[in-house]
Amino acid sequence: MRVLLQRSKKAQVVVAEETVGQIDYGYVLLVGVTHEDTAKDIEWLAEKIVHLRLFEDDEGKMNHSLLDVGGSVLSVSQFTLYGDAKKGRRPSFINAAKPDFANDLYEQFNEAIRSRGVNVETGVFGAMMDVSLTNDGPVTLMLESPQ
Repeated sequence: MRVLLQRSKKAQVVVAEETVGQIDYGYVLLVGVTHEDTAKDIEWLAEKIVHLRLFEDDEGKMNHSLLDVGGSVLSVSQFTLYGDAKKGRRPSFINAAKPDFANDLYEQFNEAIRSRGVNVETGVFGAMMDVSLTNDGPVTLMLESPQ
């Protein structure tokens, strides 16, 4: 599982001109699932995400977690995180999980974050989505579950 995490002041996802998810402060997560991912990967990433210290304290040091600041998550499925463009001019998505499997794990991932006390908003799996955000920092990380 791969997650592109962006700390955000405000973010939303729109599908067919309708806002389906939005947050005021926290993380925007672009979430990619591969066919080898398991519940263990989900738990590791959920734990990592809610406890990462990426928010500043009074001295400007990144000492506060998502839980500490009461932030939210906007989670958006993103199979293209497993795109491979090493050969040719068109990326291969062979490492991205099949939609049914990916959607199941994506939903489990979101629930794992919710179960840790964080509000999670989402996009619509498999839909064409317009995601907008105001980067806070900017702070952007790529996280991968250890396999």
